[in-house]
Amino acid sequence: MKQLLTAVAVLSASIAFAQTPPAMPAISNEYVTVWDLPADAIGNRADLNASDAVVVALAPESRHGSVAFVAKGGNVAAAVKNSGASRVRIISLKQQPPAPLPNTSGYPDAFPRPGTLKKVLENSKVTVWDYTFTPGQASPMHFHGKDTVTSFLKEGAVDSTTPDGMKTTNEYAAGSVRFSPRNRTHTERLVRGEERIIAVELK
Repeated sequence: MKQLLTAVAVLSASIAFAQTPPAMPAISNEYVTVWDLPADAIGNRADLNASDAVVVALAPESRHGSVAFVAKGGNVAAAVKNSGASRVRIISLKQQPPAPLPNTSGYPDAFPRPGTLKKVLENSKVTVWDYTFTPGQASPMHFHGKDTVTSFLKEGAVDSTTPDGMKTTNEYAAGSVRFSPRNRTHTERLVRGEERIIAVELK
């Protein structure tokens, strides 16, 4: 009888595990759904192939900067496998965001900017930038005319200062992500730690 109860308990636990819903997305709004997933959890999830998607490698560190675009109906799992990443961020694009705002701020666009910067991908849906902050060196005051999903690959603190002098210090853990709406003007300066970002600008 004891063995039977143990078997039932194990079976029940297995069924419960199999029915566990997918982890909640890191971000979900009208324009994007953002998932952080281990590569071996992608499987054949049809929802990840239901829209255009950007795949960003989060781990290992040697794969940082690996970015792929997968068109709707494509194979996200294959893109993840090809990236060599063990953990990824998948940015699923929903409805088309509003057109980028014209820059009438008098300041340059957010990208390109001076420093360690690379444009890693561009198409009709997104532009993706790989940027590493230089400690203590402020970026030029700049204007963000596009909604942006930013992945922070290092642990550090960044000061953001607006043209009127309002300063905010933002702490970022390695692997964190932010959705930043368009129509922002500021300068940024790394004040602690390190920081490298993958910025996905929505078109």
